[in-house]
Amino acid sequence: MTPTGLTFVAHGVGGSTDLPVPLSFALIGAAWALTATFAIVALAWKKPRFDPDMPGRDLPAWVSRAVDSPITRWAAALMALVLAVWVAVAAVWGPPGSDNALPGAFYVLLWVGLVAVSVVVGPVWRLLSPLRTVYRLASLRRRETTEGSVRPYPPKWGYWPAAVGLFAFVWLELASPDPGSLTAIKTWLVVYAVVMLAGAFVFGSRWFARADPFEVYGMAVSRLAPVRRSSQSGRVEFVNPLNHLPSLPVRPGMVAVLAVLLGSTAFDSFSAAPAFRNFVDRHAMSVPVVDEAWGATLMRSAGLLLFASVVGLTFWAAARATGGVDAELRRELPGRLAHSLIPIVVGYIFAHYLSYLVERGQETLVRLADPLGRGWHLLGLDAGDVQYVLSQHPSVLWSIKVSCVVIGHIVAVIAAHDRALHLLPRRHQITGQLAMMLTMVGYTFAGLYLLFGG
Repeated sequence: MTPTGLTFVAHGVGGSTDLPVPLSFALIGAAWALTATFAIVALAWKKPRFDPDMPGRDLPAWVSRAVDSPITRWAAALMALVLAVWVAVAAVWGPPGSDNALPGAFYVLLWVGLVAVSVVVGPVWRLLSPLRTVYRLASLRRRETTEGSVRPYPPKWGYWPAAVGLFAFVWLELASPDPGSLTAIKTWLVVYAVVMLAGAFVFGSRWFARADPFEVYGMAVSRLAPVRRSSQSGRVEFVNPLNHLPSLPVRPGMVAVLAVLLGSTAFDSFSAAPAFRNFVDRHAMSVPVVDEAWGATLMRSAGLLLFASVVGLTFWAAARATGGVDAELRRELPGRLAHSLIPIVVGYIFAHYLSYLVERGQETLVRLADPLGRGWHLLGLDAGDVQYVLSQHPSVLWSIKVSCVVIGHIVAVIAAHDRALHLLPRRHQITGQLAMMLTMVGYTFAGLYLLFGG
């Protein structure tokens, strides 16, 4: 990803030569780690251990009171709204090009930062979304609720609108002619705001929960958070993330959401490979469109769609390739196993964008401290305060990246195995998982090669 003013190589580091071990060793080691994990859980893990209904440990009552306090919640929502207005001011009246704070706020603080926060404290975008806050304020004035919406949200739509929104975001980021263009980002945000608010005024607040790409994205990755709301006591509680993970809602479109997230991350690496860039440069003029730039965009768009489709179709096929189940359960298996993709998505997000979040995030905060480019140093922030500690230690960073990918896949194998014990007949609990295991190994090989070798 190379928005204007945020250009860097391989997300802040060099290439696979910075790996502390050869790439082939990393690939073989990762495959063995997954295979060994599957063998161990298959032989020693005979009964399901993870249950979303299993109670956690309640935090002190004052924590729940503070979280639930209308004062706390409105203060957090209004602060997020003020920050959104601050970024909008910078986008409209701030300096042009690379010195503007908008690309960093959009691509770094929102897209990547949302994952980091949601994995720690839960689905915060539901509270912080500026558009939700605008809708709440308008609803207070009109005294309307979700039940008072014009029409109910169609259940068959599920999360498909969010999947489309996420694809629109990654298309802007990875396939559009100029991802860093202030005009392009502002246009995307205006369309996003219009669609979200219009949908909310038709379907009520449920529209945000199903269609807002950032809210659905944050909700999905928050299933790895160690805290949640207890379904029994109603209090905030500590919980084993592997008990929390299977609570991912099973609705149409969830596999597509996760396929877009995982496929786009893989395509990000693939599109940075010299071979692909050279291929696009050679053939862009042959595409029957207006000019070379849009020819390249069309080719990148096709590649992005292909990657997302391959992830979705291979997972769908692996989930359904299970014997001993009736036709109804077979149809449900992709959705009921979709939560096992979340650790892989989170692992790849951190592997790809950790240095981007830490270092470009600091740069963005500095730009937000001077939104109009007038030499302000709000909160004492200055460009000299930015620390490029990860890029200065590439072997350490690559070790973290490999660990994120491998750990994500190991957790995914464990989660899929445990859920299979819940769902599959006893005589098919091992053989029924072989297709999914091979798919996970394929994801690991392809992901590591694209990330470190491509």
